[in-house]
Amino acid sequence: MNAIGPKPTAHEQRTIHENLRQEAAIEPDPAHTAPVTKKTEVIAIYGKGGIGKSFTLANLSYMMAQLGKKVLLIGCDPKSDTTSLLFGGRACPTIIETSSRKKAAGDTVEIGDVCFVRDGVFAMELGGPEVGRGCGGRGIIHGFELLEKLGFHEWDFDYVLLDFLGDVVCGGFGLPIARDMCQKVIVVGSNDLQSLYVANNVCSAVEYFRKLGGNVGVAGMVVNKDDGTGEAAAFAETVGIPVLASIPAHDEIRRKSANYEIIGHPDGTWGSLFGELATNVAEAPPLHPTPLDQDGLLGLFKGEAVGRGVTLTPATMADMCGANAVDKPSLEVIYDTV
Repeated sequence: MNAIGPKPTAHEQRTIHENLRQEAAIEPDPAHTAPVTKKTEVIAIYGKGGIGKSFTLANLSYMMAQLGKKVLLIGCDPKSDTTSLLFGGRACPTIIETSSRKKAAGDTVEIGDVCFVRDGVFAMELGGPEVGRGCGGRGIIHGFELLEKLGFHEWDFDYVLLDFLGDVVCGGFGLPIARDMCQKVIVVGSNDLQSLYVANNVCSAVEYFRKLGGNVGVAGMVVNKDDGTGEAAAFAETVGIPVLASIPAHDEIRRKSANYEIIGHPDGTWGSLFGELATNVAEAPPLHPTPLDQDGLLGLFKGEAVGRGVTLTPATMADMCGANAVDKPSLEVIYDTV
């Protein structure tokens, strides 16, 4: 057996033992029993493309900041347009693009390269691959990996708002739900079948991952471009989630949104609307929705609006092949039953 070193003397052994006894006698710090004073709430917002998620989130995050909250807004849509309204139409350098450029130059990404501030709102865009050159969902996963390297889990915010595209149901866009990265989900929809179809899909995803042990719930729905017909409110009531706010289909809102103007000012015309939304978003608990089937969704609309009553007529091989259709006998073996 090879010797590791000289054997300690008796005096050295006594010293070692004494040091160990003193270390063992040190009591651990008492358990923390005071109320939690700081906890970041991560909220993922989903909705159909073009339904107004970015408009809603820009104004919501701005209002939250004006009410004294520290807010981080992260765009998780490959279009990278979440922060455009917040920054008056200016494009925000994306994390994925910046990372690729810095890596090629042998540099590292710093937080100031990708995160920018306006009136107390911190904002950034994950970005995505160029058209036809990659998977948008995989880009989202890569973007969050880069965020974690930048210290995402150590950042100190009251709220982190994630803007996710709801049309796509691949794993990357379902990341916050699948991995419990957020505490709750909010859906943005309107009084049209397609946006409610997307909202229903998100509710289905939440319930699916709950059955697998997930903890994310749906806090509610924001009805955007509300024309008063009531389908979105009926959907929310049917699946069991509250309406957090109804933003009317108003010409002033449309014009200001198109001009990249924030309307969520506390003393503005629409201040009370977004102030109420900010309160509801903060206080609404995560719920277990009951998603609808296709017929249930169609049932929210009038028959003439969705084409109910149409009969599905089966096609024949003659329809498919025309004059070239040949009636081929089946090779299936059929046994007589006794």
